[in-house]
Amino acid sequence: MTVRPTGWVASRALPLPRRLTVAVACAEGDWSYEWPAMDDPFVGLVIDVRPPYRALRGGLPAAADVVVLRCEDPSDSLPELLDAMGDMPAPAIATSPRRDITAVMEVFRLGGGYLVEGDYSPCMLSVAVMNAMNGHTHLSSVACSALREGARRMTFPQAGARDAPPAPLSRRERQIMELLSTGVGGQEIGPRLGLSERTVHNYLSNIYAKLGVRNSTEAVLRRHGASLRGADDEAAAM
Repeated sequence: MTVRPTGWVASRALPLPRRLTVAVACAEGDWSYEWPAMDDPFVGLVIDVRPPYRALRGGLPAAADVVVLRCEDPSDSLPELLDAMGDMPAPAIATSPRRDITAVMEVFRLGGGYLVEGDYSPCMLSVAVMNAMNGHTHLSSVACSALREGARRMTFPQAGARDAPPAPLSRRERQIMELLSTGVGGQEIGPRLGLSERTVHNYLSNIYAKLGVRNSTEAVLRRHGASLRGADDEAAAM
């Protein structure tokens, strides 16, 4: 764990509000971004935490106001971070190179802000942290465009969309689908993959949403290319 204090801004005007404490969680590698600046008006203390992020619950030198996650695939990493956070009231912001609709909508569904790598500056990151603290979901420009496109597709579905190719699953979601396909029940998945029951539940919800199904039986049928027009009849026969 690394604590990185920043400098204070000298001002003759009204005193600045309390600057925030941010926990930076790196799913892979180290945080190499030059942030925050010494004169950052919003962030006063940055604390680096490592997977599995147990320090977030009671192990930090100061309570985190906001958690920033740096990861390659938020579909995998954000549910695990939220699980580690437990009942922490701090909001989460994900930063990732992924800019596809599936990734952006998944982060938004989980209640996190999303900044696409290369689509934000250090100043924008600080503003996103302050916005999150004030209850706003902050998206970078690319993420916002992807979310609008995803919402457009959901609002105006094309004919035959129910039989359209399912959204791509993340690596962890594919592992869970493989277990489901071999008859492993939901309660057995957690111990096999080293995940908590809550994390498995989040992954299953993601899988069902991406495949457009309601349960594990329909998910297996959908994953193997079965039409869901008769999924209820097929599921009843299994």
